[in-house]
Amino acid sequence: MTDSTAALRHQMGAASDLQSVVRTMRALAAASIRQYEQAVLALADYRLTVNQGLGVCLRQMQASEAAAPARPGREAAATGLVVFGSDQGLVGQFNEVLVERVLQALRSGPGACPVWVVGERARALLVDAGASVVGTQPVPGSVQGIAPLVERLLLATESHPGQVASPHIRLFFNRMRDGSAVEPTDEALLPLDDAWRAGLQQQAWPTRRQPELVGEGAPVLRVLIRQHLFISLFQACAESLASENASRLAAMERADRNIEELLAGLRASFHKQRQDAIDEELFDLTAAFGALFGKPVAAAPAG
Repeated sequence: MTDSTAALRHQMGAASDLQSVVRTMRALAAASIRQYEQAVLALADYRLTVNQGLGVCLRQMQASEAAAPARPGREAAATGLVVFGSDQGLVGQFNEVLVERVLQALRSGPGACPVWVVGERARALLVDAGASVVGTQPVPGSVQGIAPLVERLLLATESHPGQVASPHIRLFFNRMRDGSAVEPTDEALLPLDDAWRAGLQQQAWPTRRQPELVGEGAPVLRVLIRQHLFISLFQACAESLASENASRLAAMERADRNIEELLAGLRASFHKQRQDAIDEELFDLTAAFGALFGKPVAAAPAG
């Protein structure tokens, strides 16, 4: 067998091994999407309970706030940005499109904004673009790692000097659309939207017995708001992880198709070279037979 045929056999073996890895990663990405989607769905009842509690607190505190003297206005702090990217590659333009959305917000903002990033690849892109990254967290590898990450983010944003007195936080993450497409999204986390608060106050209580707020409303309201922040960050992280795996799934499917096309070309070349080698060996045998018995032999066909 010729050296070129052996080289083709080696290339086919390497491509087949790579295809096995790609298909394994594709299966893992498809399985991971489901667990993060289920995590988002599991938040629905928890969010409903927290929103009902917030509605009760806001309604019962509305009268006292209306009667209280007006507070002097405070200068708004720079809006802090929380960005959910990825640590690993093979996700297409997952980080690039998200970072571009973040940079657009930074360019339109009043000045330098503190940025907390989840994911080393998104952090590197933001640092290269000149963003003020004040903290970086690793991307959790499973649903169980989301809650500890959210607690660390809450602690980091609450303790930042620019966010203590007047917190302003905005979330940036990728969200799945139409089952597989990924779309960069940004949402205001703090301060709470006035229309959203008004909607909570107007929502009806699900039972006939009306709830009552025991004790002062401010401490209860702070606890419920923190739970609301936890839910919002948890959902953003879970949706980001689901969309990251959707991007990886799409990238692995493209890679699988490309490898299959490469293998088809290599197999065709391998079979052609092997057939040419067999034809040459047959011609040599025929020529030797003709020389031995004195019979002329036709020339070998061109490969």
